[in-house]
Amino acid sequence: MKKNNQHPDKRKISFANILLIAGLSLLLCGEVYFGYRLHVLSNEQEQIKEDYSVANSITFGIFSVDQWRDKLSDVVGRQVNGFSMTQKQKIELQKQVQDQLNGLVDKTVSQINKPQKTLGGKLKKLAFNSFVDEEELHAMVPAFAKTIITRINSPASTKRLKRIANSKMDQLEEQTYDNTSEAINAITRHMCAKYHVSNAAEFDKSISKHLADIRIQTYNYAYAMLGCVLFALGLWFLMRKQVYFQTTLFIMSILFALVLLASGITTTIIEVDARIQSLNFKLLGENIVFSNQVLFFQSKSILSIVETLIRQPKPDAIVIGALIMLFVIILPVLRLLGKGIHVWGKDRFAENKVVRYLAFESGKWDMADVMVVGIGMTYIGLNGILKSQLSNLNMNTDVLKTVTENNSSLQPGFIIFVGYVAFAMLLSFILKRITHPHEKKPDVLDEENVPA
Repeated sequence: MKKNNQHPDKRKISFANILLIAGLSLLLCGEVYFGYRLHVLSNEQEQIKEDYSVANSITFGIFSVDQWRDKLSDVVGRQVNGFSMTQKQKIELQKQVQDQLNGLVDKTVSQINKPQKTLGGKLKKLAFNSFVDEEELHAMVPAFAKTIITRINSPASTKRLKRIANSKMDQLEEQTYDNTSEAINAITRHMCAKYHVSNAAEFDKSISKHLADIRIQTYNYAYAMLGCVLFALGLWFLMRKQVYFQTTLFIMSILFALVLLASGITTTIIEVDARIQSLNFKLLGENIVFSNQVLFFQSKSILSIVETLIRQPKPDAIVIGALIMLFVIILPVLRLLGKGIHVWGKDRFAENKVVRYLAFESGKWDMADVMVVGIGMTYIGLNGILKSQLSNLNMNTDVLKTVTENNSSLQPGFIIFVGYVAFAMLLSFILKRITHPHEKKPDVLDEENVPA
């Protein structure tokens, strides 16, 4: 009777395992989908920000002679074309003209009244003193000055002066250039066509909105991935006393961890973004403004860091890249596979020295947790340096005002990688609890492990 009762129990347990595998598979598919969307959106965000940094590079803005020339020309042109004298300015200018004319009269009279040695000079002096009264000349000066000011402010004279000033400004523009205008125009046309906008202002507005939407979505997908893992851990807790489910739960947990690792190393983990938010230069009462000038931008995932290091011509960089690849990417994968084989495999595979080493003893070589600390310290260090350097660029004077901005940040990929490290540590702890080195592991297909 006891033997007959074992078969129904075995069938029930096998059916329960199938249901558990099916449920966890659906959850795993959800994690894979969230990870895929996170990866796609992360790459899209990186590409958009790279395009934005190129279009708003300081090279094509504050450091561009052509940009300064155009902005200065606009200011001077408006000042020249809009120029007109106020009554107060006319009075002051007339006074200056009078002073100049009076000085000219005094100088002329003094020159003529100097002692003359020649006959012609003496005759000129006699004629001047006989027919010209110095006081009358000084009395006529105000009328002359007023006439001059009136003629200067006539529409014809004003138009002629503006035309002369504009022609001189045009000559100066032709002599001042650095050949960045063509590059700026080409980049602007390319970006407008790529993002379906008509001008630079619409490009900036569209990009800002799109990036805000992507940021929300990436964090939502990252939290959804971690939610799937937490749900699987919840099942572990609920079924911790059900020995015959442990193999299934552990193998599925290995798959959850592999998805976390794959997403964590391929998704952006850190962004370094330093920019001049605004530069305001006051000239002739008008503001010359540059905004969102990108000083530096870089966005990296762990895998892209490795690729960058390996592609360097320096041997030390290649060695470091290879070490990161080995101890942060390859070894964690091998450790997870070793754990899975040890739990699921038959004795001759599970007790293999290599498998046991990977499952239990290779943790001291796994540098994923060290990578987490390194990334965190790198971010803190870079962030502090950037804040310090950018603060030195902040100015606020009557003529010049600059405001800098540091947008460096840790990205959702870092959260996923931290989640993987924590989950991998927990799996190592669980593995030690559910396995015994010298005893046969529970197997749902072995009748000896099926409760009577």
